[in-house]
Amino acid sequence: MATTYTGLLTRGLAAGGIAGLAAGLVSLFVVEVPIRAALAVEEARAAAEHVEGDAHEHAELFSRGTQVLGGVLAAVVVGLAVGALFATIFAYTRRWFTDRQPFFRSATLGLAAFGVAALLPAIKYPANPPAVGDPTTVNYRTGLYLGLIVAGIVVAFGASYLASRLGHLAAPVRVTAVLLATVAAVTILLLVFPAPPDAVPADMPSSVLWDFRLASLAETATLWIGLGLVFGLLIDPAVRKTKTKANAKSAVAA
Repeated sequence: MATTYTGLLTRGLAAGGIAGLAAGLVSLFVVEVPIRAALAVEEARAAAEHVEGDAHEHAELFSRGTQVLGGVLAAVVVGLAVGALFATIFAYTRRWFTDRQPFFRSATLGLAAFGVAALLPAIKYPANPPAVGDPTTVNYRTGLYLGLIVAGIVVAFGASYLASRLGHLAAPVRVTAVLLATVAAVTILLLVFPAPPDAVPADMPSSVLWDFRLASLAETATLWIGLGLVFGLLIDPAVRKTKTKANAKSAVAA
């Protein structure tokens, strides 16, 4: 049954696999374009600096084509993982928006996940293509990125808690209060967290940089929003069917 956790988990895995594949295709056909442009900049920089080394030391273990294919497969695996997590969170938050259909709840959750896990960190720490970023700061940058996501999750749960506490207010007043509080909290986070540690090299064209950032954001949007929509499509008809059967059994028993 779709209303059981097993049913939700199965549909979460299916939705995650589909959303992950879609995100992988976006990576293949959209993100790969500015990546190749950035790699060309990196190669030109190395040539200008006369950087040469042992061919055995610098030879790639995998061709670019293999790396791209691996990226698509990795996106599917990530989609399966976040699909299972999404189903678990959906099961936990079913008490929210109880007057709404499952599709609406799933789509809302997917949009919220995109905002917290992708859009918020992208505003403060936008993705950078190859040839941008100091390898020595990768751990620090990763810590800042993950820390902002965790802080965003806290804000999201705080907003849901505030909405539940203001349930006695009229819907327009409640929504306005929660929205203002959320905007204020997000603004504080963006001001408090440190600035990105790496500067963009002068030889990196701004068009390549922003094309990559927008393409990367499109990939994560495909994953999270697509997950919410596909999961909603899978669960909503099943829930309505389950409810219909339960009502029919109750009528017969009566």
